[in-house]
Amino acid sequence: MLYLARRGFLELCVSGPVYAEYEEVLQRPRFRRIETAIDPTLQFIRENSLWVRPGESVRVCKDTDDGIFLECAQEARASWLLTGNVRDFPAVWQGTEIVTPRNFLDSLVAQAKRL
Repeated sequence: MLYLARRGFLELCVSGPVYAEYEEVLQRPRFRRIETAIDPTLQFIRENSLWVRPGESVRVCKDTDDGIFLECAQEARASWLLTGNVRDFPAVWQGTEIVTPRNFLDSLVAQAKRL
């Protein structure tokens, strides 16, 4: 998704709590991120995202910590929320479709084929 954002095909939306989660997750050893790629990735997100300040708490996810993503999407009026963990989210929230990155890309390819 960063590739698409870097080329202007989509806009990333973040809030302070979402960005903090990205910082923490990118450091997890199980994801085997190359250390020298973490800082530039975070810098790109910091400098090229739409930053929002959610006005209300959302408590509808199975994992209550995931509410920060719905809050961000709601405030940004995002079309999609991409996550590898769709099972803990509603399918749609306040007009935002919650999909896996794979499903999102499949949808883009299908749309492109119709053009």
